[in-house]
Amino acid sequence: MNKQVLLIEDDIQMSALIAEYLLEYGFTCKEFHNPKEAIEELRHNPNYDVIILDLMLPHMDGFDVFKKLKSIHDIPILISSARGDIGNKILGFELGADDYMAKPYEPRELVLRLEYILKKQNNSKIVIGNFIIDKPNRGLYIDNYPIELTKIEFEIFIFLIENINKNLSREQILHATSLDLDTKSRTIDTHISNIRHKIGDDPKEQRYIKSIWGIGYKFVGE
Repeated sequence: MNKQVLLIEDDIQMSALIAEYLLEYGFTCKEFHNPKEAIEELRHNPNYDVIILDLMLPHMDGFDVFKKLKSIHDIPILISSARGDIGNKILGFELGADDYMAKPYEPRELVLRLEYILKKQNNSKIVIGNFIIDKPNRGLYIDNYPIELTKIEFEIFIFLIENINKNLSREQILHATSLDLDTKSRTIDTHISNIRHKIGDDPKEQRYIKSIWGIGYKFVGE
């Protein structure tokens, strides 16, 4: 299956050349020359694997576009720009860029860097059934659809996942989170209820998070 690239580049000729070259290496590019249209695309379709972002764009500064994209979806971004001075590179990496390539560059190098970004991204993910968990970036996806969990909810969910099919007491779950250790166990029940609601797990027909009478909970895996 081709890897999906959101390409934001105002130079129409260069954009077409990049898209054509990447296609030979298994990347499918959707090209945008207007950053505002690209932002709306990501808002409605978060299923891209990586973004290639130029900085010299119409209507918006490239770094403002970067921050907007990251606020919508924490997706890997490679900056591709003629602004190759050290100041811009430092700012790009400080904002969270996965790579920064100063134009001009060889298209083959672009391919190699994209492949490295995606390999690193895939190695940091946990895939269980239709769940994808990006632990470093605190991301959870069901069928590639992002699920918003609070910090505590994510800590609980990760602990359940990492102890799949094990019965876990409320006390064990509590100790695995950053909650105060004096927190009442009923608070864990509330967080579990919230997680179930967000992942579509009916408490009456528990598919993922099972209640274990007299003990606590367990995450059921195939």
